[in-house]
Amino acid sequence: MEDEVEFRSTRLDSTRNTPLTALARAGAEAFGYTARLRIPRELAQLLRLRVAQLNGCPYCLTVHHAAARAARVPRAKVECLVSWWETELFTAPERAALTYAERLTSSHGSTAEQPFQAVHEAVAAHYAPEEVLEIAAVVINMNIWTRLKLAEGAMPTMAVEPAVPPLDDRVPTEVSEGGRADT
Repeated sequence: MEDEVEFRSTRLDSTRNTPLTALARAGAEAFGYTARLRIPRELAQLLRLRVAQLNGCPYCLTVHHAAARAARVPRAKVECLVSWWETELFTAPERAALTYAERLTSSHGSTAEQPFQAVHEAVAAHYAPEEVLEIAAVVINMNIWTRLKLAEGAMPTMAVEPAVPPLDDRVPTEVSEGGRADT
């Protein structure tokens, strides 16, 4: 049986801020893991999972590992995503999109020697402008969600299985006509 996880918020209740939750929900509907996108579902899920890794969001990691399985992302890609650049598992377009996601998530990596424009041009070499915009939207949406869940303190805990009631010491010896066990 697969481990079941429950979440509890340990810091903030974001539902008390209607504009914030509306923003997050609108992004999820348009660019979340259930949205219909132009870019391949596998790529979108890899981007979401990578942003969750970069931002250290346990809620998003849990949700998007499950979503990656549902999207049939190859297990090797999911397992090696944390060091994707050290593998030959990812296509050139995926590598460009992952680089784009990392730089958009951690923009402090942009320098005079490595401007964001070069990263944009690399991803644009593989994807149509509408797809690049969608890649950006998926990444931006995930950054909103990872930061929201971190602020909430969305803490995964192991789901507690209901306790099994103690067995009755009495052992039925006979079943009466009414279907009751007599002891």
